[in-house]
Amino acid sequence: MTGTTDTTAGSRGGAVLVLNSGSSSLKYQLLYPDTGEVVVSGIIERIGETDVPDHGTALRRVFDEFASAGIDLSSIAAVGHRVVHGGRTFHEPTLIDDDVLAEIRRLSSLAPLHNPANVAGIEVARELLPGVDQVAVFDTAFFFHLPDAAATYAIDSAVAEQHALRRYGFHGTSHRYVSERVAEFLGRPYSEVNQIVLHLGNGASASAIRGGRAIDTSMGLTPLEGLVMGTRSGDIDPGLVLHLNRALGMGVDEIDDLLNRRSGLRGLCGENDFRSVRGLIDAGDAAARLAYDVYVHRLRRYIGAYLVELGRVDAITFTAGVGENDPGIRADALAGLERFGIAVDPERNAGRAAVPTRISPDGAEVAVLAVPTNEELAIARDTIALSGG
Repeated sequence: MTGTTDTTAGSRGGAVLVLNSGSSSLKYQLLYPDTGEVVVSGIIERIGETDVPDHGTALRRVFDEFASAGIDLSSIAAVGHRVVHGGRTFHEPTLIDDDVLAEIRRLSSLAPLHNPANVAGIEVARELLPGVDQVAVFDTAFFFHLPDAAATYAIDSAVAEQHALRRYGFHGTSHRYVSERVAEFLGRPYSEVNQIVLHLGNGASASAIRGGRAIDTSMGLTPLEGLVMGTRSGDIDPGLVLHLNRALGMGVDEIDDLLNRRSGLRGLCGENDFRSVRGLIDAGDAAARLAYDVYVHRLRRYIGAYLVELGRVDAITFTAGVGENDPGIRADALAGLERFGIAVDPERNAGRAAVPTRISPDGAEVAVLAVPTNEELAIARDTIALSGG
């Protein structure tokens, strides 16, 4: 269990507890949505593998930490839950009741790695904080209104309709938060800015946003589609899955494990942490060099597609762990695009971006930015606005 606490903030009311429940982890943050001030944050990992057998035990440990820091649970105005998949049902922050929880559980078929864990976190929080409003904020919500041409898979339409098979997109809370910050940074109305947002972490996704509305995104029915990621393959030929089954005899669970946990950077070079990949490249490791090149190639392909889709691009923004901290990936992703008004200034691009930073030269037609994401703050603000706490 790791965490940080600001004990000076514990006596004030109106804080929101944001929970992000993974299959074997619980990430938490108690913060004030009006100022963004964080009271306490941390993560409990390896749930079910250590002396923390379940999410109930994990959240009780979090509350024990709160008590040790002098934080009264009565100061929690509401709880905001990150929920990965909202399907076609949820496209706005939603106050959780029994019916909503049941529907989130039903949607687990679309996100079997994520929604069951989200449900576990909700159940425990409702049990331990009775009477406190619980709000679900959905990763897919920002992309709910994708144009039909972008959201539709070219498969039998009756099958797709019956089973809700379409492109949903993910990381939506981050894409929304960052794109709004971009407009603020540029001093322009959100509704007037066309932008590409590149959320590059262990999970990675890209979005094209026209005037505050997403028109395309790289992830699809699940978070597996799209960019090369830390352990996920991103785009592959669907026939590859059939081949793995027919020719190699791999079952569904084996293929799932291969594509979600043993692919991406890890599958190509044995490492999924970008810093480790960099270290291998510096040491002359050919596999790591190829992994990096494949990563960049896929990223540039999406950037190019979104340039065409948007027609006019005002900003390209890098965010999340890799996007905020790796100057090399930012430079390589946009290298040679000067004829499109896109350039990266080496001095401005040096180092990590702790605050919104312009990394393009003065006068560049397209603003290139690095903007830290803050999904917890976005969830907290959505939560307090809905709960009225």
